[in-house]
Amino acid sequence: MGASFATERGLLAEDELAPVQSSHYPALEGLSHDDLVVLARWLRDRHGRARDIIRGRRRVRRGKVEARGTATESASERGLAAKKQVFARGLKRVNARLAALAAERRRARALEAMQAALARRQAAPVHHPQGGVTAGGGMAAKPREKRRGIITGGRVGSVSQAGRMAQAARDARAGA
Repeated sequence: MGASFATERGLLAEDELAPVQSSHYPALEGLSHDDLVVLARWLRDRHGRARDIIRGRRRVRRGKVEARGTATESASERGLAAKKQVFARGLKRVNARLAALAAERRRARALEAMQAALARRQAAPVHHPQGGVTAGGGMAAKPREKRRGIITGGRVGSVSQAGRMAQAARDARAGA
């Protein structure tokens, strides 16, 4: 779940508040592509700065490096981590808007290319070749010399019936 506007106001400094608020949606749609790129760069820079400060504080706490003597290095990074998340969410919104603008431009280019192809096709002369010399009647069919094997109605099923009668005769002999 995202943070509310009031939570963001409480986490961010005065100079950080305006750019993050412009990364929210009603204002985000009014920004040009160049403004979005600048905003994304700023958010990415602030997110990276917060990440580096948190990483430095953790290294001091683990004893990997010496503290530089500032009181903030020993402080908890919970608020700074929340601020980093605010920047990450803003960056995600800006990147999504940039992707939507890029998709819009791609669709417009594809539509333009398809319309140009349709115009070229419609402007091209219609190709209907002349019939020319037509083919003759072709080869004559040869009548079949071999007679077709036609089975009369009385023979249909006679093999099956013969098999049944033979089996009945065998059964009668075996039973007697």
